[in-house]
Amino acid sequence: MRIGVVAPGRPIDPIVAARAGAFAAIAYPEIDLVFHPQCFMSEGHFAGSDAVRAAAFLDVANDPSFGAVWFARGGYGSNRILAEVMPKLAPAARNKSYAGYSDVGFLLAALYTRGIGRPVHAPMAADINRAKGDETVARTLGWLLRRDQQGLEPGLAGRPAVAFNLAILQALVGTPWLPDLADHVLMIEEVSEPLYNVDRMLFTIANATQLKGVAGVRLGLVNDIQANEPPWGETLEFMMDRWCRDMGVPYLGRAQIGHAQSNMVVPFGIA
Repeated sequence: MRIGVVAPGRPIDPIVAARAGAFAAIAYPEIDLVFHPQCFMSEGHFAGSDAVRAAAFLDVANDPSFGAVWFARGGYGSNRILAEVMPKLAPAARNKSYAGYSDVGFLLAALYTRGIGRPVHAPMAADINRAKGDETVARTLGWLLRRDQQGLEPGLAGRPAVAFNLAILQALVGTPWLPDLADHVLMIEEVSEPLYNVDRMLFTIANATQLKGVAGVRLGLVNDIQANEPPWGETLEFMMDRWCRDMGVPYLGRAQIGHAQSNMVVPFGIA
């Protein structure tokens, strides 16, 4: 299976990419992991200009020789190419999976909205650099290659589900890129935010008319929380209970997703 790697936001370090490639070659010899040259380009914050990043994504998505698209890493930028790439996806793009999380949630959402391919919340190539990074990326590669169930988030239970970074989901609200999530379990996670901002984003989610039909909400990891002065007076569980009541949906507890080694695989829809 050929898996193409692209970077729709920030570039990946070539050394980290080489580590991911070496692991894939040893652990999954059936996989031919191909990093698009664009992954290593740099233009300000981004892995190349918007046009370059869009072209690289289309190169891989529209190439029938690739069975999947694996995003190299997160980092702001994938939302800036949506209007360019989505109308240009060819029939071959519908026959592959797209795996990543964090900021590439913009692309996963847009693909799911249009029924293109199989978007999957899953660790990215750069996660090889985490402690036990081989175990982390193995969840993605195992799923892409043979739909290995071991890397799936354990609470899926056969129900339609999606997983998003909270800031990305908030940014999708009110746009045509947000999928219809009626009857889906919505999993959210966040990183590097103060709790007051998490609460503010939860307000948007709880009051978004586009999300009124979700079946329930689960909370993944919220880590690297920024200090708040004075200290925030509510726990995450209290916040989730309160906002889910306002949303009129059940809070279904914790989920094993987030910006950490423990990040699990969540195929959009039913696994």
